[in-house]
Amino acid sequence: MKPEVASATDDALAVIAPAVLRGECILFLGAGVHYPPPVCSPFRYPESEQPPLGSALSEALAAKCGFVDRFPTESPTNLQRVALCYERRFNRPQLIKELEAAVDVGKEPSPALRMLAELDFPLVVTTNYDQLFERALAAEGKQPDLQVYSCDERVETNEPPLQLDPRRPYFLKLHGDIRMPESIVITDEDYIHFVMRMTDKEPQNPVASGVRYFFKKMTTLFIGYSLLDYNLRLLFRTLRWKVDRSKVPDTFSIDPFPDPLILDIWFNERRQVTFVAQSVWDFLPRLLERVADLKAAP
Repeated sequence: MKPEVASATDDALAVIAPAVLRGECILFLGAGVHYPPPVCSPFRYPESEQPPLGSALSEALAAKCGFVDRFPTESPTNLQRVALCYERRFNRPQLIKELEAAVDVGKEPSPALRMLAELDFPLVVTTNYDQLFERALAAEGKQPDLQVYSCDERVETNEPPLQLDPRRPYFLKLHGDIRMPESIVITDEDYIHFVMRMTDKEPQNPVASGVRYFFKKMTTLFIGYSLLDYNLRLLFRTLRWKVDRSKVPDTFSIDPFPDPLILDIWFNERRQVTFVAQSVWDFLPRLLERVADLKAAP
């Protein structure tokens, strides 16, 4: 590990580990937790158990709906666009069936997910569709309080309790759950509708007022995301909208290759996110060790 990386990691752990121990750290969980470990890693995650990442899923759907032939100048890795093409070529139920087969059926939680499930995050937000983290939490004896996005403007959003419980974490699935087909946000049109829903008033807003309150007060940890993702930055800005920059709580993004432009804007200029240039396979074991040390301390 480079000295500057080690220093940045130690500084981040000095903030994140105590927040996790106090049950005051929000986990923002992305698809990158399904990345396979490097060859030299002691962890193993067989390819057959891994859900595909967005680009691989997009290319698989593109091949089945003839996307490249229909749109030769466009990238087959644009999942929102490809999913819309697939939906129009076949139908919505078939799209959801393909998605479920790809991300959930026969898949298992990665060792990274299992490490995260060991830690006490009282509030978890994800844009993943699968139920792998729920399985990892169950293995730790935890029962998540599940809140799944609804495209129906009439549905009221359940508020988190005033006293969050890490043994029953409030788990918000912002882009839907694969077992609830009507909740899935995957096509261009789905995303447009989702952004419009984010402007709804309480109690129909997909993100409960209590969740937004905790985002303004608690440390946030991004795992498995790249802030290069436009949709993620839009969502994050919405959650922290109109918060005084001087009062923004500590926010960390574990990203081995942060985009230089995003790094310049979100850290150097705005000081809103601290980037830790390390893989989850290197960072999470250290976080677990640091939390265990704090627990054992007199």
